[in-house]
Parts: sequence; structure tokens; C-alpha cells
Amino acid sequence: MQFILIARDKPGALTIRQAIRPQHLEYLKSISAYIAFAGPIIDKAGEPCGSVIVYDVTDREIATHLIENDPYAKAGLFGKVEILAFRTVVRNGVVAA
Repeated sequence: MQFILIARDKPGALTIRQAIRPQHLEYLKSISAYIAFAGPIIDKAGEPCGSVIVYDVTDREIATHLIENDPYAKAGLFGKVEILAFRTVVRNGVVAA
């Protein structure tokens, strides 16, 4: 099953994001077997202001555990967090049945 994290940074938290980014990327590498895709949300000025990660895991509890252990979450970067069940319908131009 897939779960999508949609996390918005707290206002004015770009410096936290920049400082923690190396640890965050290392963490994502360490859990990459559980990630379908991931990347930042970009604001109108072209700056990152949040994160989207789609996890391929068996249940919400595992996704929540992975999110809580992310260095961004531990640093208090996120102001609003949503974890939603997600189903991929189109991947690389191929429509799933």
C-alpha cells in the first residue's frame, strides 16, 4: 500500500530546512526501499516550502514511523502534516488497471 506525506514548512523555516537537508537526504537514502518518490514543494519565489513523499509500505503505522524519524520532522520543520492513503494510477506513462 502507498501513503503520501504532504508536509508544509512552518513560516520562516527555510534556514532550518537548509541546515538539516544533508541529514534528511542521508535518511532518505537509508529508507529508499520504502519510497516511491519524494521531493520538495516549491513556493512562488522558487524556494522549497514543504515536502511530498510517497511511501510503499504495508500500513500507516510504518509510514508514520518513517516520517517521525525523518530529520526534518525531528527538527520541527513542519507546521502542517498530512498522511494519506494513496494509489498510483499512472506511472511513467503507463495506466494501471
